[in-house]
Amino acid sequence: MEPKGPTAPVAPADRRRWFALAIVMTAAFMDLVDVTIVNIAIPSIKRDTGASFTSIQWITAGYALAFAAGLITGGRLGDIYGRKRLFLIGIGGFTLASALCGFAANPEMLVASRILQGGMASLMVPQVLSIVHATFPAHERGKVFGLFGAIVGLGAVSGPLLGALLTEWNLFGLEWRPIFLINLPVGIAGLILGRRFISESKAPKALRLDLVGVLLVTLGLLMLLYPLTRGRELGWPLWGHVSMVGSLLVFLALIAYERHKARSDASPLIELSLFRVKSFAAGIAVQLTFGIGLGIFFLVWTLYMQMGLGWSELRAGTTGIPFSIAVSVAAGVSVQKLVPRFGRKVLQAGALLMITGLLLYIWEAERYGMGIEAWQMALPLVVMGVGMGLIVAPLTDAVLSEVPKEHAGSASGLINTVQQMGTALGLGLVSVVFFGAIGDRLGPEAVGPAFVNAFQQSLWWVAGVLAVIFLVMFALPARPRAHVEGAGDDGTEADGTRGADGTGRAGSAAGTGDTGATKEPALTH
Repeated sequence: MEPKGPTAPVAPADRRRWFALAIVMTAAFMDLVDVTIVNIAIPSIKRDTGASFTSIQWITAGYALAFAAGLITGGRLGDIYGRKRLFLIGIGGFTLASALCGFAANPEMLVASRILQGGMASLMVPQVLSIVHATFPAHERGKVFGLFGAIVGLGAVSGPLLGALLTEWNLFGLEWRPIFLINLPVGIAGLILGRRFISESKAPKALRLDLVGVLLVTLGLLMLLYPLTRGRELGWPLWGHVSMVGSLLVFLALIAYERHKARSDASPLIELSLFRVKSFAAGIAVQLTFGIGLGIFFLVWTLYMQMGLGWSELRAGTTGIPFSIAVSVAAGVSVQKLVPRFGRKVLQAGALLMITGLLLYIWEAERYGMGIEAWQMALPLVVMGVGMGLIVAPLTDAVLSEVPKEHAGSASGLINTVQQMGTALGLGLVSVVFFGAIGDRLGPEAVGPAFVNAFQQSLWWVAGVLAVIFLVMFALPARPRAHVEGAGDDGTEADGTRGADGTGRAGSAAGTGDTGATKEPALTH
């Protein structure tokens, strides 16, 4: 009977950690769905609130900007003060911000609530995989990361469809508001259960906060993005040009400060020494430009289908299903089968496939005009989805493959942040590449053709961005190799955000993201 004594507590402990996993996975799913669900409801929001196109851009860009600005700091706060504590603060704040979004009385309140929601997500999201690292032993993490990848894919596929259904059903006459209010019961349950089942953990050597770095990054992006989104509407005033030029000076000041911070206490927001690694510098450039392309495409695609072609939310939402499925399938195949054999060529093939899909889409939009059907869009969307899947799954591993192990966490957090910044910048550029191609004061009969034409012009921009990405990818490592043992097991290192892009912002648009799993192939020269 003696063996029963020490084994008695194992079952409850095992149950607790799997309950904790379910809670953090649900939070990650909620964040992902919230990102993908909003785009499909944008035309409904515009009709109901009278929001301007500028407000529409900030409903999406504000979330991305706040998330990007707080992501690394959120991870470090979890390291210092406890990941469970920051997760609960984040999910509680995210739930409150969702309520404010759902009950927003005007576009300005909705934009402010979305910025708050992005900030709260930046506290919640980095803790998800840090909690997994602290809760599960290394030999179980492969299974957990596989489950996490499935959740990410499910969130990307179900978000647009769920948003379409909730908006189309017009529950209780609330129009678009249920897309935010649905977070309330989920968030409250996560808050209550998280207090009970998640175990607290902290990093043994947490770095100090770099709030000045966060302030400079946010200020620089605002000085660049605000004139981009308002410039066309205001006739491109002088102050806008001054602000955009001034943003470059702010970014130069950021670099100088980060160098000083690295020398003074070795805890900069951005580890500038990482940029001496050619593959990392190239990968950051790819992530930034990829984010710009995605930010442009997904917003103008929604506007094209619903406001240009006059499609319902449900029709637009279901049109994107083949794309999301193609991304998820191709992502799994690329990591498991293709990258180990062909290395960097897989990512470059993905960029070329995405360009091919865009060119097909441009041709179809021109040929069929206002009479285009959803099934006719399936081919270019599947080609684009396969191409995106080939890129997003192995990209982070490729970027990190030559980064020193002690900087793995910092590098991963920077990758996530840069992609979000790219997305915010892409959303800001929509004012130039899409709305700039639509004439002012259009008659009702001219709106559709104008949106179709602007959509085609925007896709040319995205194709150009992808061509740049293809060329920059030549600087990525060429051949696959196994990860250095332990490189992925210190996920809480530096900033606690290792793998946080799985809830990833790639996932928000693409249906997948890096999970930080240590058994997948990396790339090497």
